[in-house]
Amino acid sequence: MSKEFEMTDIELMAYYLGIEVNQKEEDIFISQESYAKEILKKFKMNDCKPISTPVECRVKLSKHDEGEDIDSTFFKSLVGSLRYLTCTRPDILYVVGLVSRYMENPKTIHFKAANRILRYIKGTINFGLLYSFSNYYKLVGYSDSDWGGDVDDRKSTIGFVFFIGDTTFTWMSKKQPIVTLSTCEAEYVAATSSVCHAIWLRNLLKELGLPQEEPTEICVDNKLAIALSKNPVFHDRSKHIDTRYHFIRECIARKEVQIKYVKSQDQAVDIFTKPLKQEDFVKFKSLLGVTRSSLRGGVGS
Repeated sequence: MSKEFEMTDIELMAYYLGIEVNQKEEDIFISQESYAKEILKKFKMNDCKPISTPVECRVKLSKHDEGEDIDSTFFKSLVGSLRYLTCTRPDILYVVGLVSRYMENPKTIHFKAANRILRYIKGTINFGLLYSFSNYYKLVGYSDSDWGGDVDDRKSTIGFVFFIGDTTFTWMSKKQPIVTLSTCEAEYVAATSSVCHAIWLRNLLKELGLPQEEPTEICVDNKLAIALSKNPVFHDRSKHIDTRYHFIRECIARKEVQIKYVKSQDQAVDIFTKPLKQEDFVKFKSLLGVTRSSLRGGVGS
């Protein structure tokens, strides 16, 4: 661009996107507090009891769950409203993706899971993303996958998040397109998706004048998947894996990315792949930069 955005331009853009911006000299806080309040009002949850996590730990939902049918049009409206809120609330991304799998034929249990998200939003109504000023522009990614987490088709949920310095830059959570045969394979496929995104981000940052001179680190918590990405000796064990997923090896050879091991307790992207205990959820939410508005207090953790 020929010039930087003026503050008025940011406010105008945020207005049309339904995003609120609070900018100070040392940081910028973005949220969708007003939109979140509209959702609660629309679905008559203004006075609901707040809850500390958006999804119950170890919850398992299925298309074959028994219970009364829920109006699918109403349920789709609810899920769609929640999905837009993930623009500034990555802490609800996993569970919104989870309940969206049941929009065609929702049951009471699916509706209760969606209602729990609203109760969580009630307690964290003024939460959003805090971006602090920094001169550190190194791109770092985290990649993770559960294994066979969907009880209906046994496909895994993959997720990744990229940081520039300490700032959450982009994130994703979705089901894998294939059924993987092991935890190692699920993590390997997830890492390959992360690498593809990393290459795109590196090209984007180069155009923006922030070239990444060093290989982009992608943190994975599975040592076998890391070995598979680096060593062709494992060819016999990976012949069944679609060749497109071996793209990761070429990127490592070209020194565009490097795969780094991280302990599971430090794997920030766990919040995008599975239900977590409250203490883990709060920890990873904080790592993503999801926090309360600096101007006002709130109910949530």
